[in-house]
Amino acid sequence: MNNTSMTYTEAVAAIEEILQQIETGEMDIDELAEKVKQASELLKFCKGKLFQTEKEIEKILKEMENSDEGRKSDE
Repeated sequence: MNNTSMTYTEAVAAIEEILQQIETGEMDIDELAEKVKQASELLKFCKGKLFQTEKEIEKILKEMENSDEGRKSDE
């Protein structure tokens, strides 16, 4: 599995599929450890994406705030 080209939505869908397989008993015990490892990697990927997005949003909001303050001082 290559997480570098995967989107957040794709990763969440893959996690949901793994969880469904585990919950419904669709996988045998030999696959379980590998699927849990995959889910763990996908969760780390998603967490990283969320953290990155949060930082980008904070940066944008700060730029907007600074822009608004600059306009107020010009008035």
